[in-house]
Amino acid sequence: MKLSPIIALVGNPNAGKSSLFNQLTGLRQKTGNFPGVTMDKKSGTWPIDTQNTVTVIDLPGVYSIYPKSLDEQIVTDILANPNHPDYPDVAVVVVDASNLHRNLLLFTQVADLGVPTVLALNMLDVAHQQTKTVNAVRLAMRLGVPVVRINARTGEGLDHLKKAVLEQIHAPTLPGKLFFDPVDDAAALIADTKAQYQLNNNYLALQYIIQHDGFSFLNQPQRVGLDAIIDKYQFSEPTFQAGETITRYKRIATVVAEVVVDQRPANQPTWSQKFDRILLHPIWGYAIFGFVLLLIFQAIFAWAQPFMDAIDTGVAWLNGQLKESLPAGPLTDLLTDGILAGIGGILVFIPQIAFLFLLIALLEESGYMSRVMVIMDRIMRKFGLNGRSVVPLISGVACAVPAIMATRSIGTRRDRLITILVTPLMSCSARLPIYTILIALVVPSQRVLGVFNLQGFALMSLYLLGLISALLAAYVLKLLLKTKERGYFIMELPTFKLPRWNHVGLTVWESVRAFVWEAGRVILAISIVLWVLASYGPSNSMDQAETRVRQQNSALSSEKLQNRIASERLESSYAGNFGHFIEPVIRPLGYDWKIGIALLSSFAAREVFVGTMSTIYSIGSGADDTGVTIRERLRQEKNPETGGPMYTPALAWSLLIFYVFAMMCMSTLAATQRETKSWKWPAVQLVYMMALAYVAAFATYQLMK
Repeated sequence: MKLSPIIALVGNPNAGKSSLFNQLTGLRQKTGNFPGVTMDKKSGTWPIDTQNTVTVIDLPGVYSIYPKSLDEQIVTDILANPNHPDYPDVAVVVVDASNLHRNLLLFTQVADLGVPTVLALNMLDVAHQQTKTVNAVRLAMRLGVPVVRINARTGEGLDHLKKAVLEQIHAPTLPGKLFFDPVDDAAALIADTKAQYQLNNNYLALQYIIQHDGFSFLNQPQRVGLDAIIDKYQFSEPTFQAGETITRYKRIATVVAEVVVDQRPANQPTWSQKFDRILLHPIWGYAIFGFVLLLIFQAIFAWAQPFMDAIDTGVAWLNGQLKESLPAGPLTDLLTDGILAGIGGILVFIPQIAFLFLLIALLEESGYMSRVMVIMDRIMRKFGLNGRSVVPLISGVACAVPAIMATRSIGTRRDRLITILVTPLMSCSARLPIYTILIALVVPSQRVLGVFNLQGFALMSLYLLGLISALLAAYVLKLLLKTKERGYFIMELPTFKLPRWNHVGLTVWESVRAFVWEAGRVILAISIVLWVLASYGPSNSMDQAETRVRQQNSALSSEKLQNRIASERLESSYAGNFGHFIEPVIRPLGYDWKIGIALLSSFAAREVFVGTMSTIYSIGSGADDTGVTIRERLRQEKNPETGGPMYTPALAWSLLIFYVFAMMCMSTLAATQRETKSWKWPAVQLVYMMALAYVAAFATYQLMK
């Protein structure tokens, strides 16, 4: 037995493969890239017995070994190349027992490639609900490989799976004959290919012929040689592949007929199918989806508000206590006005982020999110997007970086490129802190129809604006980027299930932890730099500003004088000078130099905007404001020109619209460059989104002021 045998989990999308991976590896997981490919893979260790562990790799979900996209190509590249570092000692093919006929196609292909295989019968509970019974023993005899009954959601049957995998590692067994042997129809071609490329498997030789252009492990001379074989025998790849699929399904049908007993009357729909008649309806489906969205945004404001108020008040109290108890000086100012103010500006939004990911996780766990993708596909196609674009766009509500990576499932290059370019227009979780704090300033917290919160409607409108702008941008790009390629959308609709609360909790925890950790590191660095820039100025300009204020405002009370001094010192600092330098550019949008500093700092990450504003207003306030929350500081800020509130509805909505469209995320630009392998498209993305943001914010402010 090798030191660490490799077990690959293979299966159709929604067959339960990832759930099984979580059961086997628990917290012993890591994320990396497949060797030679910038594409994420999940791997982990599985203590298969008391002395040994194996490496488990969760391969992307596929319907067959004939790939339609980049992530599917990974699966074939591994299974067809015994020299690949991730080539498995055993492939565990996870199948949906309630849809055995379709799932067995992939299994027969994997087995025919000569990979030692274990068939894991999952979702037997769903099959039982559909009055289907699967005879696992008879199925194992018909297929010639170990068959194990499991429940990937609960962990049932893992001991039997462990035993079957160990047996295949120690003494591999393969089916007695291929489920589809290409020698039957192309003996000379297969023999010639096997001889020239030292292959001992007929079906693998066929894959060399059909997929040689896609195999990364073949060099150019080898590809040219395979093209010569194809020309020599006048081989028609599409015709042969279609014949293979038909033959496989015919043979699978005979197996399923022997091992599956279906007691359900013919044409009787399942309860899941009855629900789908409503949820996928061309009218009611959209109405229900709209109502679900409304509930989500209402919940974000209504449920999270008490927790946010508690955190906001706690940070302000802690800030005040530290200033009172620590000796006055630069280090205390750095800790309170710099680090704590910046980090506090993010911590206050943890409840809303948690509720957002909680509700999204519930929709995914229940199976409803797949229905959303199907109904949205009808809209996407009208704007030139592939149906698979729905997945990245919906993922973009959480974060644009993994959403852009998810475009690898899109088969056509143009559709993938358009999706990459428009995905950042979807409002991600980093925008949520900006949205909520500005909406709370200018939108009254009042009820509509006695149930819905007006602020929730405002938040939902911003998310819908992001979606609409993404679709319109996609339509324009479709007209500019011409292609004859056609994209197809295939979505396996899982049955409805009760959420697994441990999975939901883990999802929320990981999402919040990643948000706080990723944002926190950036904010900590920027807060320190910003505090230095805002606390010191060129030459003795800050001292001169203080002297000038004292001479010109000697009649002011001590409290007002301190506030005026703090404000003037900030304006004379390095940060203030820089803010004034860019102020002419942003003044038409209604922004002053303080907002300008926050705009520039948020190029690192959008959520830094709130932390920067918290730091700026902490430094620019007097000693009497130590216990004031960031929202109160924004509400109290005065416009020096009018004497009225700075954050009027016109300015707040201008900022909101700006951040709906602005490309203020370096990580997203880096992800775009990595996926397109060019700096041209990140540059296009940056220019068009920033231009759109500026024009939209300008129009909003000028119309509302």
